[in-house]
Amino acid sequence: MTDNNSNADQNSPLENKKAAAPMDQTKRTLPQNVTPNKINVEQATTGSSTPATKTPEPQMKKVDIAIAGITYQIYCPINEEQELRSAVYYINNFVLDIKREAPNLSQENLLVLCCLNLYEKISAHEKTSDTHQNESKQSEALLSKIMQDAQSIL
Repeated sequence: MTDNNSNADQNSPLENKKAAAPMDQTKRTLPQNVTPNKINVEQATTGSSTPATKTPEPQMKKVDIAIAGITYQIYCPINEEQELRSAVYYINNFVLDIKREAPNLSQENLLVLCCLNLYEKISAHEKTSDTHQNESKQSEALLSKIMQDAQSIL
C-alpha cells in the first residue's frame, strides 16, 4: 500500500486539526492500559464485589518510546518491555521508510498509513500460513495413503 495522494492530504481535516495544535510537542503520553479485575463465578452469582482469590496484576513500567522522532510515554508490563522495544524498532524503521517516500505526510497520516501497510503484511502472512497448513495436511494424508498401500503390498 502506498499513499498516492500525499500532496492532497495537506488540506485534509486531519491537517487542519493538526495546525491548531502546537507543533513543537515532542513528548506525548498514551493512556495506561487498564485491565478489569477478574471476577470468578461465585462473585457473579452472589453479587460479592470482593474477589475470593486475587490474581496478582503484572508490574507496570512507564517506558519512553520514539517513533519517527516523536517520543511517547506508555505503560507496559515489566516482563514485556524487551518485546515492546523490538516492536518499536521495527515500526520506527517501517514509518521512516514510508516517510522517505511521502515526506509531506503529517505524523497522524504517516502512522495511519503505517498501520494499514502493517495490516496488509499481517494479512498476507496469515494467508500464506493457511496455505502452507493446508498443503502440509494434504501431504501428510498422501504420505499416509502411500504408507498404507506399501504395507498392504508387503
